[in-house]
Amino acid sequence: MSLLLDTPELRKARGAFFTPPEVARYISEWAIRSADDTVFEPSCGEADFLLAAGQRLRDLGSPTIDGRSLRGAELHAESAESALRELAEVGMTADVAVADFFDLELEDGSFDAVVGNPPYVRYQAFHGEARAKAQRAALRAGVRLSGLASSWAAFTVRSGQLVKPQGRLGLVLPAELLSTNYAGQVRRYLTERFGSVRLIMFDERVFPDVLAEVVLLLAEGEGPTEIVQVSQARNLVALADPPITRWRPTVPEAKWTPALLPTESAEAYAELLAQDTFTLLSTWGRTDLGMVTGNNRYFCLSAARADELGLKEQELLRISPPGSRHLRGLTFSERAWRETAAADRPAYLFAPREDLETSLTPAALAYIAAGEAQGVQKAYKCRVRTPWWKVPSVSVPDLFLTYMNHDTPRMVNNEAGLAFLNSIHGVTLEPAHRNLGRDLLPLGVLNSLTLLGAELVGRSYGGGILKIEPKEADQLPVPSPTVLADAAGALRALRPQLAKHLRAGSLENAVRLVDRVLLVDHLGMKRETVSAIREARDVLFARRVTRGGK
Repeated sequence: MSLLLDTPELRKARGAFFTPPEVARYISEWAIRSADDTVFEPSCGEADFLLAAGQRLRDLGSPTIDGRSLRGAELHAESAESALRELAEVGMTADVAVADFFDLELEDGSFDAVVGNPPYVRYQAFHGEARAKAQRAALRAGVRLSGLASSWAAFTVRSGQLVKPQGRLGLVLPAELLSTNYAGQVRRYLTERFGSVRLIMFDERVFPDVLAEVVLLLAEGEGPTEIVQVSQARNLVALADPPITRWRPTVPEAKWTPALLPTESAEAYAELLAQDTFTLLSTWGRTDLGMVTGNNRYFCLSAARADELGLKEQELLRISPPGSRHLRGLTFSERAWRETAAADRPAYLFAPREDLETSLTPAALAYIAAGEAQGVQKAYKCRVRTPWWKVPSVSVPDLFLTYMNHDTPRMVNNEAGLAFLNSIHGVTLEPAHRNLGRDLLPLGVLNSLTLLGAELVGRSYGGGILKIEPKEADQLPVPSPTVLADAAGALRALRPQLAKHLRAGSLENAVRLVDRVLLVDHLGMKRETVSAIREARDVLFARRVTRGGK
């Protein structure tokens, strides 16, 4: 196969992304400290790191750059050949194995430095024997990776094994290292294996073809360590010497996103969470995914479309329409739902009550036949259920929780008693908290501590969107039932003003009101502390949006 056929699509499929030379040079200069160092690159691509490593060895006085000092692995044969040609052009060579990194028989502790940019293949495409080999390699280091782990996780663990006891590991990794649950065991491994773990993050995107945020991992020496060192650089120009702060995780596998906060704000946040005034959302109830139709265009119907098809009431289910743009207030009422339905939004789900086709009306049978003619039944979620047109139901929640957000997750009282799709989450409250939670939790979460918590427990996605999954939502810090009950009168008095601000799109004004009434007046927090929390959230929000807009 010609190199001309190695398209961006093929590179993306195998997780190969070119590394900016400034990054490869910075990591190589940090990791390689002697002309005698042996260097390994686990996924060398077309020589981004091999070139930088070879130049570093040459600068340190190594007379010959060859396979004795410079080794690598590359699954893609054409990329390996290209890498060797690039090296040859500058008078270097390397021992590059054309093989899967996890197939190589390399002794632990073989190299002074392991550097590189591991392939980033999401778990959906990382499967079969490739996943199995990666998981086995990580397990040999005592790291059990979940089925949700992307390819970089096992690469990181195996790369760490290859480093000599006093050696260095320098990798470009997705910022999932900091925030995902599946990366918890990788975080633990790094702090147990190495005596120093440093992260460098960027305000701006530094990989032009990659939406995901990246972090530079610089780890060295024998562990363990309880400290994570953190540096923040605006961009590649500022990479040379970013300042370092020190942060101590509560437990090694805990998320490292709090390391992004200024020290004063991080300490204030931790101190407030240690008190009994705030609790986790899981204390209030259960967060669930919504219904998965497999084809919203087919299953979700407007009132006019349902009438046109002649479908009966027993064949339809009232739902919160797909998406979440209609969920920006405190309550989604019966009136609001009717207005939404009247505006021709898809407010119904095709959901016949019976499983047997013989019990369906002619209109329902005709609609099912029309769906089959369109091939709707061939969609994955449809073809794995029987009958294909029966969408599995979920319980009607007390509250809706938006999970793809530009600003922050919104919690809304499901006053209309609607079913919901997987474009939002549902929160089912514990019976003891149901009345209080439906009434006041949507107001109570509009405070700066909860907003900061959302930035820390959620994940930043392309376009600067903050995504929060159910397990992450469970960790959201919210006012405790006791606090909301005690502050009920003052919070209810705010409702008209809050509703007005939210309708106008002014989340900031709504949050300032709740901060004053709940945090300052009721809980007695110092205004300076609340301001520090608010500013920390604003910093993370601005950072997320800035990266998303680049």
